[in-house]
Amino acid sequence: MPRTARIILPHTPHHIVQRGHNRSAVFIQTKDYLYYLNNLIEWSAKLQVKVHSYCLMTNHVHLLLEPEEDICTISELMKRLAARQCRYVNKLENRTGSIWEGRFKCSPIERDTYLLQCCRYIELNPVKARIVTQPEDYAWSSYRHRVASTLPAWMQPDKVLSLLANDASQAAELYKGFAANGCPDQEFIQGTTSRNQLLGSPRFVDEVEQRTGKRIENRAHGRPKK
Repeated sequence: MPRTARIILPHTPHHIVQRGHNRSAVFIQTKDYLYYLNNLIEWSAKLQVKVHSYCLMTNHVHLLLEPEEDICTISELMKRLAARQCRYVNKLENRTGSIWEGRFKCSPIERDTYLLQCCRYIELNPVKARIVTQPEDYAWSSYRHRVASTLPAWMQPDKVLSLLANDASQAAELYKGFAANGCPDQEFIQGTTSRNQLLGSPRFVDEVEQRTGKRIENRAHGRPKK
């Protein structure tokens, strides 16, 4: 399957995925998840990277991140997170070597068209994996905070729910219903991320080509499914 080079854009949300080596577990105990989250909190603030959504699965992570003008901050953040977690796990297990499977995957997202769909995809991962039956029962994602309108201070004020309604309570209820429909665009989102493709409309792809001066070869685009 052909893959594109990674594209990172300023002031644009990006769906980031990083997997454990050979799909081995990265997180086992509660303290493992907390260590990763604490580093995400610290370094996203230092590098001024906005966090819209997250989900830490046993052997991989999903993050919805937005850099400011300096696009290098995304790679720097992921480098810090990966290196710190690697040292932490290796020390615990008295081992050496990388715990991660190569470089992280990255898909820039057209905000007004696909941000909601991508956030839902991320936060429904534990349901898809049959770890829980309801997304609010999973401790290591942003879903329970989002629907309770209690996003932690280190996360971006909820630009996701503002796409649904201005009133926070109403938007949270609408998002619950949106998530309850499952994720019909799962394959599409998964495919664009695994190939480092843009997630957006043809117009978004054209705009990125004009902004970057680069030809976008693998144009994975389409209309979002409700």
